[in-house]
Amino acid sequence: MPKMVFIERDGTRKEVDAPLGLSVLEIAHRHGVDIEGACEGSLACSTCHVIVDPSWYGKLAKATEDEEDMLDLAFDLQETSRLGCQLIMTEALDGLTVKLPAGSRNAGG
Repeated sequence: MPKMVFIERDGTRKEVDAPLGLSVLEIAHRHGVDIEGACEGSLACSTCHVIVDPSWYGKLAKATEDEEDMLDLAFDLQETSRLGCQLIMTEALDGLTVKLPAGSRNAGG
């Protein structure tokens, strides 16, 4: 089973099983990682914002225009920021590491 690593807000490193086909948001929720995901993956908020480790960023599918628009609203936006609901686990992402931002902003209501 592929793995991924979440770096929590306090710096704690949490390695978890990351089933193929699930989004980073779904994987986070399965393992009690503190990502909100207020819109449940419908690209209507930025509360599942994660900061992808730079060594992994280039291996991800490019963000859609809709994802980019939502990221513009994210708190603590970084160059490697993505929405967790849009990152789907594949074999190529085994070991993916993402950091939770310092906070989140729910502009979606």
